Amino acid sequence: MKIVVLLSAGRHPVSGTPVLPRMEAQAIRLTTALGEAIGLHAGPDADAVREALGLGLTHIEHIALGEHLDPVPALSARLAAMAPDLVLAGRRGQGGSESGVVPYALAEALDLLLIPDVVAVSGGAETLTFDQSLGRGALRRVAVRGPVLATVHPDAAAPLAYAFGKARRGTIERVDTAAAANVPEAVVEERPYRRRPKLVKGAPTGGSAAERLKAATGEGGSAAKGRLLVEPDPEQAAREILAYLRQIGVLPESSKPNR
Repeated sequence: MKIVVLLSAGRHPVSGTPVLPRMEAQAIRLTTALGEAIGLHAGPDADAVREALGLGLTHIEHIALGEHLDPVPALSARLAAMAPDLVLAGRRGQGGSESGVVPYALAEALDLLLIPDVVAVSGGAETLTFDQSLGRGALRRVAVRGPVLATVHPDAAAPLAYAFGKARRGTIERVDTAAAANVPEAVVEERPYRRRPKLVKGAPTGGSAAERLKAATGEGGSAAKGRLLVEPDPEQAAREILAYLRQIGVLPESSKPNR
């Protein structure tokens, strides 16, 4: 069975140094019970993914691309030539130049079935069985025929321990594809982060500006229907609180204050 693990150049959240994303290391761990896998990376250099050789891979193919070039055409061309039965990728990027949508773009370009949030894989070339995370510990078992592309969930098995000897014995091969030479540079605009205003639930879509302002500040809701008491005595304040709680349904209508 041919297995390919997509590798990307992530960034360490603290130091900012290039690092292999954890979910891609977990993807390598999932392939240990299925057979030997090949790593595939498209980018300026392969130093950021060299760590994968010490985590279970023995061979990585590197497609040389410029800094801001779209890797999807080159990866799809190489995957079409390799014709793997299973392609594994991380669910999202990790702080580098990756976008996290590459697996979905590849599945569309190659017309592959995509199964997201996988935590375990078993089977062979004919039929593959995936355990898919549904959140909160729930799992769903899916059996499909290859080829298939799957993204790995963070709840998958932890990566293997790094072995320096395996990293020394592993190889990285540069692969040139015609698609890599004809990729146009992506136009990326960087802007400072700006917080977006939160939507107010229950705010009226019509009405005057004053009514919308009251809804946004809470003066137009159920609280506006109560009475304003200035320095009331304790018994009067308690009666008003109980009346309001009965009005909004927190207390039943038969509830009476104790004398």
